[in-house]
Amino acid sequence: MKVKDIDHITIFANNLKLCMRFYHEVLDLPIIEFTDDRLEFQLGKQKLIFLQNDSDDNVPENPTPGSSKFCIIVKDSLTDLSAHLANYGVTIIDGPKKVHGSNGPMNSLFINDPEKNVIEICEY
Repeated sequence: MKVKDIDHITIFANNLKLCMRFYHEVLDLPIIEFTDDRLEFQLGKQKLIFLQNDSDDNVPENPTPGSSKFCIIVKDSLTDLSAHLANYGVTIIDGPKKVHGSNGPMNSLFINDPEKNVIEICEY
């Protein structure tokens, strides 16, 4: 088998409305779909999907809101991004700091979404 790419990542959430506001308003991700039990965003070439715990047939045995961590790459400087996050009252929980990414050294900062998932935001 030759894996080509990731199509989507699914994260489990208790409050889709809070996630919608955060990811759409703060992170400026375009909404693809928003229903009572499903929320989808475009994230680069991939989709980021949020589900209520029991809203899909094929879920992990113990879906747990707040147990995800992922990294997104931004075009903005982390200095500008830090100011943007501060305007929305989003606390930076770590960084900015230098880390090693899949394409070499990068600068990253870390925040929590409303469900307490960890989002690493990086610039190369």
